[in-house]
Amino acid sequence: MSVDDRRRKAERIRHLLDTEGDSVHENTRVFNEGRYESVAKLDDYESLKDEARSIKEDAIERLPELLDHLTETVEANGGTVYVADDAADANRYVSEVVDGRNVVKSKSMTSEEIEVNDALEANGAEVWETDLAEFVLQIAEEAPSHIVAPAIHKSREEIADLFNEVFDPDEPLETAEELTRFAREYLGEKILDAEVGMTGANFVTADTGTLALVTSEGNARKCVQATDTHVAVAGVEKVVPSVEDLQPFVELIGRSGTGQDITSYLSLLTPPGDSPTFGGDGSDPLDDRDLGPGDDREFHLVLIDNGRMEMREDDDLRETLYCIRCSACANSCANFQHVGGHAFGGETYSGGIATGWEAGVHGQDSAAEFNDLCTGCSRCVNQCPVKIDIPWINTVVRDRINRGKDGDLDFLVEGLTPDEEPGGVDLRKRLFGNFDALARLGSAFAPLSNRVARTDVARSVMERTLGVDSRRELPEFERESLVEWFETRGSRVAPEEARRRVALYPDAYTNYVRTERGKAAVRVLEALDVHVDVPAAGESGRAPLSQGMVATARSNAEAVYEALSPAVAAGRDVVVIEPSDLAMFHREYERLLPEDEYTALKEDSYEVMEYVYGLLENGASVDVLADGNGERIAYHSHCQQRTLDLEPYTLAVLEDCGFDVATSEVECCGMAGSFGYKSEYYELSVDVGEALVDQFTTDDTADRTVVASGTSCLEQLDALLARRPTHPVRLLDGR
Repeated sequence: MSVDDRRRKAERIRHLLDTEGDSVHENTRVFNEGRYESVAKLDDYESLKDEARSIKEDAIERLPELLDHLTETVEANGGTVYVADDAADANRYVSEVVDGRNVVKSKSMTSEEIEVNDALEANGAEVWETDLAEFVLQIAEEAPSHIVAPAIHKSREEIADLFNEVFDPDEPLETAEELTRFAREYLGEKILDAEVGMTGANFVTADTGTLALVTSEGNARKCVQATDTHVAVAGVEKVVPSVEDLQPFVELIGRSGTGQDITSYLSLLTPPGDSPTFGGDGSDPLDDRDLGPGDDREFHLVLIDNGRMEMREDDDLRETLYCIRCSACANSCANFQHVGGHAFGGETYSGGIATGWEAGVHGQDSAAEFNDLCTGCSRCVNQCPVKIDIPWINTVVRDRINRGKDGDLDFLVEGLTPDEEPGGVDLRKRLFGNFDALARLGSAFAPLSNRVARTDVARSVMERTLGVDSRRELPEFERESLVEWFETRGSRVAPEEARRRVALYPDAYTNYVRTERGKAAVRVLEALDVHVDVPAAGESGRAPLSQGMVATARSNAEAVYEALSPAVAAGRDVVVIEPSDLAMFHREYERLLPEDEYTALKEDSYEVMEYVYGLLENGASVDVLADGNGERIAYHSHCQQRTLDLEPYTLAVLEDCGFDVATSEVECCGMAGSFGYKSEYYELSVDVGEALVDQFTTDDTADRTVVASGTSCLEQLDALLARRPTHPVRLLDGR
């Protein structure tokens, strides 16, 4: 990315932070709170997600036969099925069916994907969106910024100004009630005048040809019932085997997207319908149309391929097709919450899953525009109702973007020179992706390396050439690494006298930058009668994976396993200080290592505070740890620590040690490893972090010691707060 490209992206993000950020943040917050409350009522939430995923896995596996079955069913009902190869093919068919007549539409992201409105209008049709948010965007001539709530970026005041300017009503519209009433009346007339109704479909059942539509306004029913021709547009992935399969999705889709136990309207339509058409002059809904059984009503189901069948054959993009378009990934994403889909989105789709959709249906160039906004924090994984590994999809697409469409680059070099091949990994990604090599070099020449890196000349060069923002403080390398310190010091607990024996994994940051937390971890474990070893294990692969350098991450994972395998083979536990590295062991290594190696490491690896909790629960004395003596602390948990459900262990240990703990309700610090260093994202990173600052500067928290478990969290808090934060294991050490 050139300097000019970075500057343009930074300006774009700054503009969205200023103009749309507040509305997006407030609305996603409401959706998230509703989701937490709603899913908490379910006794079988996880089993429902498992069931939903199983149905989607089966449906995508059997998709060709389900499409044949669905076609037979719809045609037996008197309808028509057309499977379109791509957007142009779909628009040609729909335009022929519409034939210039007036069209009313309910919300459909698939119709946005193929841009059917433009195609129909080019052929003489008048097209009206009847979903209130889509109607707002239609008259504003803007693209949706959210899969479920397309106008999430607009405030009520902005919508009122828009309506008053475009429609010039007798009395200015102000309140939500006035705006809604006006839109209902205006669109009601358009519905009565329309001849073709167009809908999408959340699901289509192969056994009965039933369309399941989940809406908040009921406009989909009106679009179908008021017209003689119904055109439903849906991606081929929307097909499920049977009506019975809808049950888990009905339970999950509203809860996951908007936090509703069930959305306002669940419509199950098995067209062509036989209920009478309503319409006429509007004085009587049944006044002058044919009230017969609807024999002349047409139904066309247009199923869109547009790259989906290729995605089905792609081992890494296939999971994208399990998506039920609920938007939970967007709502739970800190970056999306602050800039919305006009930054975190492509030609059609937005949010975490958008990378997979855009790469699959529009191509990698569209995905490349926003893919780096996914930091791989994994918060979306637990929120996805079908358990899609969204961060992995984003990583794989980033890897493919790095490689170029035809490139097959070797990422295993440790040098920091740019790749010569077109589409290769740029210098900045190589720098951040090979942080272990950089840290080793910085440590070898510390403190000189630190002094040079802090000079104005060095910072200016790094900003111009690498896009490392000069406002962000750089890490300071320690001359003696943790591994070197331990080799000199040795273990203080004899193996034969130890309660347990562990290998303490020295992540790159702990090994070369924050060595004191590593030393504290050693001392705390030894105080609890644990024999500790600190093997020279190297970078976990998290750094290159975040840059989309999958081959390098795999090489790192193999080296880490080789270094830790003697301990694992001997039945010893692996203790990890950095939560994102433990997440690598527990999640990403499944894709990077052979199954037996992944399983062995996952089963025997623990986060350090989780491990201390286990020791205390199994008889170790808390008295050997530092006494908190009521010290007031404010604690922020790392994203991946929460994803792995490890936060409770840290809180329990701190409270057992006598600390008075206040926890952060803010879900993300905004730093996300290298993300916060990048010049085009610096202001977004700080904007996300300010919410955490606000929480830690209240009357109750302003005087508390700030504590965080993650490296990124500690770096962000250190930059944004006057108080220097610390890792919880250092509190237990008491030094």
